Amino acid sequence: MKESHGKFCMLLKGRTALITGAARGIGRATALVMAGEGADVGVVDLLPEVEQTSRQIREMGRRSAWAVLDIAEPVQVRDGVERIRTELGEVEVLVNNAGIVANIARLVKMDHAAWQREIAVNLGGAFNMIKEVIGPMVKNKWGRIINISSGAATGGLNRQSAYAASKAGLLGLTKTVTLEHARDGITCNAILFGLIHTELVEMMPEEIKEGARAVIPAGRFGKMEEAACLVAFLASELAAYINGAEIDLDGGMRLNVGSLGSRKEARELGSGKS
Repeated sequence: MKESHGKFCMLLKGRTALITGAARGIGRATALVMAGEGADVGVVDLLPEVEQTSRQIREMGRRSAWAVLDIAEPVQVRDGVERIRTELGEVEVLVNNAGIVANIARLVKMDHAAWQREIAVNLGGAFNMIKEVIGPMVKNKWGRIINISSGAATGGLNRQSAYAASKAGLLGLTKTVTLEHARDGITCNAILFGLIHTELVEMMPEEIKEGARAVIPAGRFGKMEEAACLVAFLASELAAYINGAEIDLDGGMRLNVGSLGSRKEARELGSGKS
């Protein structure tokens, strides 16, 4: 991600944020944007490279703490959050970004253990994180929770039933947290990302990327900074009346997914031939 020094508005000045899956991709981009917006930022990930994200935040002049943990394991979450809390104070903004998407198989061939692992990380991990930080938010009558979902939550995803189900589950979790805690000054919203130009998307075969771009009305993938800035806005005071929402960030892709009959039609649409 290219830094955008000079573009920040200090939307999060004085706040303390915690972001999961912050070693790379959207999580890392979000951590840097939030730091630029004035927040002190705790970062966690299963990958040890998360320490590098924390170091970069400190180089930007903000406080940061990091922990390597598995968000699917409640004890590790408890210990990791306590480490962040000890160094930075209570978490006021939680971004549940971490997730896995490597379980590719038709439902009839999907391994039970693979299904359970994906649900445990993508949905159970968000539950574990929220449960660990929401108490002080309730006490202080202020909090922001942003759950990173996916267009697969509402449209399904071929050969990825566990991923789609876990991301759909996040929407139910989001709405329930709002129902239970909106009166406590807490907002909880979900972002349904389409294809964002992360490192993993960059590694996709060019033919697949071409076909994907063809069904996106914007004609391109989203930028990580665009995703991060939306997260930062939802974490700010300006978004105080947005609660329990499902916000699409997909360049309009959801409008075409169900209407195109073939990749050939998709290419023709993208090139303006149809």
